[in-house]
Amino acid sequence: MAFRDGKDDIESAVAAFAQQPGGGLIVLPTAINGALRERIISLAARLRLPAIYPFRNYGTDGGLICYGFDTIDLWRRGASYVDRILKGEKPADLPVQAPTKYEPVINLRTAKAMGLEVPPTLLARADEVIE
Repeated sequence: MAFRDGKDDIESAVAAFAQQPGGGLIVLPTAINGALRERIISLAARLRLPAIYPFRNYGTDGGLICYGFDTIDLWRRGASYVDRILKGEKPADLPVQAPTKYEPVINLRTAKAMGLEVPPTLLARADEVIE
């Protein structure tokens, strides 16, 4: 389910996911989701809807699980491209790169508040566990 105007129908969209048996929410890395980050996180928590978010800051703001590329790593790699261009390389000659480093973050406080138990194997794979 997608929503366009954000504020008017976000609550009904998230509530619809919460009503589904075994429902969950995957929040994509879009500008509107970023702008409404706190609202989406609070709705999911209030409705006890398990959700996965695209960036680490969602987890530090109370999101259950985050799995996305490491933005700091991308900036560092981008800086090396700027350096190469400033040293004379042609931008067209540089290869396109995809993210290579992903960081799973799990918020145990949120999991406990939702009555969820996170398997130890998942906790072991997390880059950060918020307690």
